[in-house]
Amino acid sequence: MTMSRDEIFQKVQEVLVDALGADEEEVTADATLMGDLGAESIDFLDIVFRLEKAFGIKVPREELFPAESLLNNPELVSNGKLTAQGLAELRASVPHTDLTEFEKNPDINKLANLFTVNAIVNYIDGKINGA
Repeated sequence: MTMSRDEIFQKVQEVLVDALGADEEEVTADATLMGDLGAESIDFLDIVFRLEKAFGIKVPREELFPAESLLNNPELVSNGKLTAQGLAELRASVPHTDLTEFEKNPDINKLANLFTVNAIVNYIDGKINGA
């Protein structure tokens, strides 16, 4: 089942509106799930479940939101920042996410800003269309 990015975005937008009670206008490509849309960590499970249902695919939570596994490894975090190894692991685990700005200052407190609507669209696009 091939879908265009616009079709994927519209479905992701619907999922996030339903899961987070956000207004449709708020769910833009650049919106962050936590900062802009008010998601909390508990919401990520619901979002994953709804994405699986909406797209008919399996979405391992750690593929879409891998931060917890990174943060719990002392080799990957030092003084509140991801180490070079931590950045490499993050890069490998979220190829669907643009890390350009984060890499300049890999402060773990800014990890949540990586979880954008566009990152979800990229992830789903890759799963469905093999992009």
